[in-house]
Amino acid sequence: MDVLVVAGRAELPQFLYERANRVVHLDGSEVAPTVLADLRARLPRRVTVAGEAGIAPSVAASLHRAGLPVRLHTDEDVGGRRDLQGVEILPLTDPGPPMEVVESLLELVGNTPMMRLDRIGRDMPCPLLAKLELFNPGGSVKDRPAIAMIEAAERDGLLEPGGTIVEGTSGNTGIGLAIAAARRHYKCIFVMPDKMAAEKIALLRAYGAQVVVCPTAVAPDHPDSYYSVTARLAKEIPGAFHPDQYHNPENPAAHVRSTGPEIWRQTAGRVTHFVCGIGTGGTISGIGRYLKSKNPQVQIIGADPEGSVYSGGSGRPYLVEGIGEDFWPTTYDGDAVDRVIMVSDADSFEMARRISVEEGLLVGGSTGTTVWAALQLQPELGPNDVVVTLVPDSGRGYLSKLYNDEWMADHGFLRARGRTIGDLLERKGSTLPELIHVHPDETARQAISVMAEFGVSQLAVVQAEPPLVEAEVVGSVVERDMMHRAFTDPGLLDRPVREVMGPPLPTVGSGEAIDVVVRSLEDAAAVVVLDHGHPVGVVTRTDALAFLASLTGTDSDGPGGVGQ
Repeated sequence: MDVLVVAGRAELPQFLYERANRVVHLDGSEVAPTVLADLRARLPRRVTVAGEAGIAPSVAASLHRAGLPVRLHTDEDVGGRRDLQGVEILPLTDPGPPMEVVESLLELVGNTPMMRLDRIGRDMPCPLLAKLELFNPGGSVKDRPAIAMIEAAERDGLLEPGGTIVEGTSGNTGIGLAIAAARRHYKCIFVMPDKMAAEKIALLRAYGAQVVVCPTAVAPDHPDSYYSVTARLAKEIPGAFHPDQYHNPENPAAHVRSTGPEIWRQTAGRVTHFVCGIGTGGTISGIGRYLKSKNPQVQIIGADPEGSVYSGGSGRPYLVEGIGEDFWPTTYDGDAVDRVIMVSDADSFEMARRISVEEGLLVGGSTGTTVWAALQLQPELGPNDVVVTLVPDSGRGYLSKLYNDEWMADHGFLRARGRTIGDLLERKGSTLPELIHVHPDETARQAISVMAEFGVSQLAVVQAEPPLVEAEVVGSVVERDMMHRAFTDPGLLDRPVREVMGPPLPTVGSGEAIDVVVRSLEDAAAVVVLDHGHPVGVVTRTDALAFLASLTGTDSDGPGGVGQ
């Protein structure tokens, strides 16, 4: 319908509002001339009328006399009214037996199932359970706070009809917001770090959202960080609302109201340990508060990526998505969390792949983090304990990364059969540092001195000291390129490396076959070797040639294929 005219104060079925492009409210049966003129000016294909008994039919008749195409929804017997001849009459309420349907996808958020992880937890002395938040309509636990934040903003007048939602997200919160926005006719702009899987970006765009991608390896207060860009856009765009999931109290409150009570009910109050990844902190804080209100002895354990602040890191980058932080959100309540367990990317990814194969449950890397942490509790558990883990999302958003053998091998998480690039590094037997590097703030002259000192012709430019992660390698200095540029511009030598560096060297995984590095060196003078996501060395053409020359006919096993 084009227009819904609500006559009086009656409660109408939700489907009428969902079908309307515009809603007009009338207090009584009189249709003001200004309302009539406005309706005529819009040339509606149909005006639907519904409302209080006795009032709605009269309004429909008035609009019909004014020449408008009218449909009346009513349960009154109006068949004898001549003034309604030519008006289409439909029932207001469904006349048939009740059907098991919901009015909106939003009604399906929550009440997610719980299952046993008996294969993964085969050595546990007690049940290991998984709360399957992937069964929410948006595929993640973030549907819950997304709806709560929007509804609170509407109540508080922070989000007006036709407004724009601007939020920084790793993907899942954005999906929850996009679903709610689609139902309520809001526009969405989401800001994401560049480490997120392409599937997540494509999914947000499928909901009609605009996506802005920002670099991961910058400080939270950097103008290009996704936190800063989000705040700037929310300030610049008229009618914008920034949910700010990192500081919005509705985030943890949503889990106090729903997720926590569900876990308590589903375990019959027997839960003794709850293990959850920490991102904004809203999920673990809200659930933790509720469970401890029911039983203060329940242990709340956070699972955190290596490098994240929650487990003592400095906020350096890591590869697992959706959890961990480089600052302290106010939505995180440390009093609700008893301890935090640090988990590496390698353990997270390996566990996620195990869960998918052994339990038939396709999960993301953050679930791997959570379940790996839960298994570390085994020595302290007894037969009367019940351990609940939270599965925040599905693995379908990570098919191009975690479940892609090529990506896993490129980052050094899988090992090929036969000779590998790691063997080449080991065979180098060099007394040089593992990764000779300079920092962006050093001068080009200092970079040349480092190359001369160690007798190398290229350097990695890094933002931190080893051990590093891939995102902290931000560029390279290559002797040949520097020589050509310095010849025409002598002043270049005293400029910061960040102004003169080239792109980062290509990367290969330490477990990949030798032929991979040979192919990579056809187009580059050197490559950086990654082991479990960490840069561990540089291989040059000379290194590769020396290694190949050192192999005897029986010593070489051939290129081999990638395996686990």
